[in-house]
Amino acid sequence: MSPVIRVINPNSNDAVTSGISEALEPLRLVGGPHLECITLSDGPFGVESQADVSKVEPLIVDSIRADTEASAFIIACYSDPGLALCREVTDRPVFGIAECAMLTALSRGQSFGVIAILSQSIPRHTRHRRERLLHNHCVGERALELTVAEVENSNDTYEKMVKVGTELRDKDGAEVIIMGCAGMAKYREALEKLLEVPVIDPTIAAAGMAINTVLLAN
Repeated sequence: MSPVIRVINPNSNDAVTSGISEALEPLRLVGGPHLECITLSDGPFGVESQADVSKVEPLIVDSIRADTEASAFIIACYSDPGLALCREVTDRPVFGIAECAMLTALSRGQSFGVIAILSQSIPRHTRHRRERLLHNHCVGERALELTVAEVENSNDTYEKMVKVGTELRDKDGAEVIIMGCAGMAKYREALEKLLEVPVIDPTIAAAGMAINTVLLAN
């Protein structure tokens, strides 16, 4: 039986979970780990503030504690909510998508920029980068000013991502662009082709690391 990697969407938006699962399809390899995406139904519709992060952290911890099947976990939210605590409550690997995205970005270039959903997310992301000693590699973070639900459903999401991505590349000097929300997954390929720089989907980055870790452990 193939090992399971549980991909946890901590918001209650099933459309985001479906988009994440679709983006991970190329990583579902024959004989490889099973990537199973779940939605935390008790979470907020979008994790968009520190209050939302504080709300979902115990939900994620409880989900991991109760899960006896998974060989590894991915927290599919760019705030990496509860990452340190989750690593304390299990001896199985836990991957935060922001951490994985930043490390992946630095394998593709010397500097990166982040497309955030909202301006209020940026201070939270900045704290996380500083904790990981990666802040000096980030040349900018710019917001779409869209909620998680709007990123998934708005007709002009892609156009806004192109605008912000172009500014990060041309004004801030980003060699790599990170999409700062798991709900942006479906735009990665088109955005990378247009901007002509590497564009990192954080959940794909985390899944790649998780698959490698699980395969080497089995």
